[in-house]
Formats: sequence, C-alpha cells, structure tokens
Amino acid sequence: MSETRTYRVPGMTCEHCTAAVSDELSGVPGVEVVSVDLGTKVVTVTGDRLDDTVLRAAIDEAGYEVR
Repeated sequence: MSETRTYRVPGMTCEHCTAAVSDELSGVPGVEVVSVDLGTKVVTVTGDRLDDTVLRAAIDEAGYEVR
C-alpha cells in the first residue's frame, strides 16, 4: 500500500537542487515517485513502507535541510 510524505526544503533554488534531491530520494528503498515543486520548495515522496528518518537523511545527504 502506497503512502505519501511531504517535506519543506527551503534551500532549493534551481534545477540542480531539484535533481540532487530527487536523485538521493530515488535511491531510498520503497520510494516509487519523487516530486519537487521548486516554487513552493516542497518535496513529495510516494512509495511503500517509507521511513521518515531515512528520507530526511537522503535530503540531508543531497546537501539540503528539511523543515
């Protein structure tokens, strides 16, 4: 059963930021879809058995802070 998590990532400012965050999150087990809205600085992750701690760590690994 799929679930969705949403994160506010205010440090994203360009397409490079979008790609970095998307790439890191796409490598997390269970992640099916990553959507980044650069205008609102919101990242939405959809998948199965998503682990909030692991998702936040992936965003951090991309170089961005989750709020």
